[in-house]
Amino acid sequence: MLASGVCHSDHSLLTNENQRPWFQEKYILGHEGAGEIISIGDKVQDSHLKVGDHIAMFSVPGCGSASCEECSRDLAQLCLKCHHSGIGQDGFYAPYAAIDVREVLVARAKLGKGVSPEVGAVATDAVTTAYHAITRRGEVKASETVFLFGLGGLGFNALQIIKHIGPRVIVSDVRQERLDAAEKIGIPREDLVPAGTSVREFLKQRDLYGKIDTVLDFVGVHQTFTDAQDIVRRGGKMVCIGTLNTENTIDMKIGIRKRLSIIFSYGGQLKDLEAALDLIAQGVLRPQVETGRLEEFPTALKDLCDGNVKARVALLFK
Repeated sequence: MLASGVCHSDHSLLTNENQRPWFQEKYILGHEGAGEIISIGDKVQDSHLKVGDHIAMFSVPGCGSASCEECSRDLAQLCLKCHHSGIGQDGFYAPYAAIDVREVLVARAKLGKGVSPEVGAVATDAVTTAYHAITRRGEVKASETVFLFGLGGLGFNALQIIKHIGPRVIVSDVRQERLDAAEKIGIPREDLVPAGTSVREFLKQRDLYGKIDTVLDFVGVHQTFTDAQDIVRRGGKMVCIGTLNTENTIDMKIGIRKRLSIIFSYGGQLKDLEAALDLIAQGVLRPQVETGRLEEFPTALKDLCDGNVKARVALLFK
């Protein structure tokens, strides 16, 4: 292992009592990984893989079976039969990891110029999940007006992806410093909702209330979920990615009268990771990653959950 990303999901995995069916009693956390191949099993037939390759590793690659109800419907990230690295089964918070070849095949792209191990590690989730939500689930187009809630580890990557696609994007975050960072990458100040300002009032003042085509919620608290239903246009889309509140309420009158599409998104797939790594290598997407050492995991996770981390943390092994 060269690097492994720290995620809010790690806290959920440590504290959630509703464990999933495949969860082992004890396992190694870490579902965002980048490493160096030191050995290849004799049954691996893929000639692209060589000892010494630096690779990004996908935690939930799917089993790939034609009889799998998820993989056969292009839903590999929902597969129940494959190995789930760091999610109920041994993952990447260890000096070495033994992985299914499909986890490497899913990455396919070798880390190289423009993609460091720490960036490659977080790309497998913090970038891929954002890319999947925006392009596959939300199907965001350049002609749209988009509203983005949250500029954390996923949200800031999402903002850069949206900016690359080309729609107008209005951004909200509770931390003014994150909004200032958005301005530095080219988001106009007039499209940034100042911290502490009502989203609804902000949009009304700019004649944008009820004119948002797609809302991307990387927060998932009661306030953002409620605001999203109000600000989106008739026939608009709400894409839900964040889960800081485990339950939110749909206003049935609003949902039906507007004929809203409320879309949930989870993880990503091979094509998303490949596309994300390409954007990073091209310099279009620059994930913000702070680094630490593996033994600093408890502190890094606490800082992340307490909001003391700007974007994402990757733990280094060398």
